[in-house]
Amino acid sequence: MLHDARAVETANPGTSGPNTVVVTDTPSDVERPRLRVGVLVVAYNAATTLAQTLSRLPASFVETVDHVLVSDDASSDDTYQVGLQFKSGSTLPMTVVRHERNLGYGGNQKTGYAWAIEHELDVVVLLHGDGQYAPECIGDLVAPLARGEADAVFGSRMMKRGDARAGGMPMYKYLGNRVLTRMQNKLAGLDLTEWHSGYRAYRVDALADLDLASYTDDFDFDTQIILGLHAQGKKIAEVPIPTYYGDEICYVNGMKYAKDVTIDVVKFRLGEMGFGETPSTGPDTEAYELKPSEHSSHGVLLRWLRTVAPARVLDVGCSDGQFAGLVGRMGHRVTGVDLVKHVGIADRVDQFVEADLNAGLPADAGRDYRVVVAGDVLEHVIDPAALLLDIADRLAPDGEVFVSVPNFAHWYPRARVVAGRFDYDQRGLLDHGHVRFFTRRSFERLVQQCGLRIVEAETVGSPFDVLERGAGGESRLARIAGRVAVADRAATRTWPTLFGYQFLYRLERA
Repeated sequence: MLHDARAVETANPGTSGPNTVVVTDTPSDVERPRLRVGVLVVAYNAATTLAQTLSRLPASFVETVDHVLVSDDASSDDTYQVGLQFKSGSTLPMTVVRHERNLGYGGNQKTGYAWAIEHELDVVVLLHGDGQYAPECIGDLVAPLARGEADAVFGSRMMKRGDARAGGMPMYKYLGNRVLTRMQNKLAGLDLTEWHSGYRAYRVDALADLDLASYTDDFDFDTQIILGLHAQGKKIAEVPIPTYYGDEICYVNGMKYAKDVTIDVVKFRLGEMGFGETPSTGPDTEAYELKPSEHSSHGVLLRWLRTVAPARVLDVGCSDGQFAGLVGRMGHRVTGVDLVKHVGIADRVDQFVEADLNAGLPADAGRDYRVVVAGDVLEHVIDPAALLLDIADRLAPDGEVFVSVPNFAHWYPRARVVAGRFDYDQRGLLDHGHVRFFTRRSFERLVQQCGLRIVEAETVGSPFDVLERGAGGESRLARIAGRVAVADRAATRTWPTLFGYQFLYRLERA
C-alpha cells in the first residue's frame, strides 16, 4: 500500500556499492541499480533475545547486507557482551557499540542514522533487538525501496484484518493503536494502516533531508519521522508483517506516549495552517496560497475588483500570480511585481517585473493604474510608508489602492505576547517574513500620513477554512471548521480589533 498525499515523483534508487540487491521485476527480469543496505539494531536490556533475533535474519539477506550496527543504549544487562559474542562466531558484517549513557529510543536511532549517512548507505532498516518484529520479513521492507517505489517502508501489523489480535496484541494496545492511527491520519492527511510499528526501512538520502537533531529522543520519535517525511513530500509504503508478543519487557509509558504523539500531530496540523514557530529568517520567497473563500482577504479584494470596469491593474507582491490570474479573467490587464519569478507567473499576468519592494517600485512597473493591489505586502517591507507613497504615485487620477494588512492586535498575537512566548510562525499573522506590524489605528494613521483617504473598509476573521486541508468537504472535520468559522465571523463583527484577522481598505488620494 502506497501513501503519497503530495503526489511527488519517485526517488532514484540510489548509488551503487560493493554489495548488491538484485530485484526481479515483471513481466521481464530487470536488474536494478545495486543498493548498499544496512541494518540498525536498537537494543536495550536485550541480552536474552539479541542473539536469537540476529540469527533469524534470512541467509539470502545476510549474503547481500552491507553492514549491521548493533546499538546498545547503555543497557543494565549483558546486551553488549552478547552482541560481541555473536559477532565473533558469525560471518555477518557487524559492529557492536554501547552508549555510555542512555540516549532514549529516539536518540539511539539518531546515532544509527548518522552512521548510515556517514557510511553512504542507500538503505537502512530499523530492527528491534527484542525480537518483537520478525527478522524473516526484512526483505519485504527493502524490496519497495530497491524497486524505487518509496522513500520509506513500514511494516504494518494492521494491514491484514485479525492478524494483530491473533499474534497476541493485547486488546487495550490494539484499540489504542487503531484510535491513535485514525486520529493521526485525519490530522496529517495520510492513510496509513499503522503509525506505531517500529519495523521500518528508509532511503538514507530521505533521512538526510530531515532535521533529525531537532526531533525528540523519546518514543514518539517514530511519529515525528512520519510527519517529517510527509512534510518533505516523500513516499511512504507499507507491507504486512506478523504480530508477535512474547515475554519482552515494554518500556513505553502508554499514556505519555499517546499524549506525545497527539501533541506531535496537532503541532504538525497547526504548522500546515501557518501556526508554529519557525527558525526561518530573511525574505519569504515561497508562493503564497490563494484563499478563494468569499470571507477571506482575497475574496474581498476580488469582490471590490468586480466593481471596477476593465482597466490596468498593478498587483504589488503578486507571488505566483494565482490571484492575478483571477483578476485577469475579469477583463483587467494585470502587471505583477514581486521579488521572485515563480513558475507559471508568465501565464497569469500580462507583464511581470522582478524587484525588491524594499527599494520601491521600479520604473518599468509603469504608472497611471486604475487599481493598485497591495495584498499582504506592506508588513513585509522595512518602510511601508515609502512603498505606500510610491504606490499612490502610480495611480491614475481616478485610481484606487486596495490594501490588506494583518491585525497584530488579534487575540492570537496578544496571547503569545502575554504568555511571553512571542515568536514568528511559518505563515499567518506572525509570518517569519513580517518586519512591520499594524493595528487598525496605526495603519489608518499611516494612510492619512501618506495623503490617502479611506473609501471603504472591511475586516475578515481567521481563515478557519484551511482546517479542511487534507479532509473531504463533507468530513466531520470540515463541518466543525465550518461551524467555527461562522462563530469567528460573528465575533469579528462584534469586536473587530480583537477577532479581526486582517483589515482591508479601499483607498484614494485625499
